[in-house]
Amino acid sequence: MNKKIKAEFLPGGARRQELLEQVPNYLRAPGFQGNKHMFCLDILKMTETEYLEALNKATNGAVARSVWN
Repeated sequence: MNKKIKAEFLPGGARRQELLEQVPNYLRAPGFQGNKHMFCLDILKMTETEYLEALNKATNGAVARSVWN
């Protein structure tokens, strides 16, 4: 894959929040979660915290509940 993400979607970019709002939908879609995790970190340049927040939104809070219960 030779495509690169536009600078406006990278951390500090003008449209970063727009991208972060779409990630939970991507995480809900069928596919291997490990591949999605690496895509989010390596390609989208998300932090682990951003990824976990998106995963929590995608699971309607199940990730946070599993940690606290």
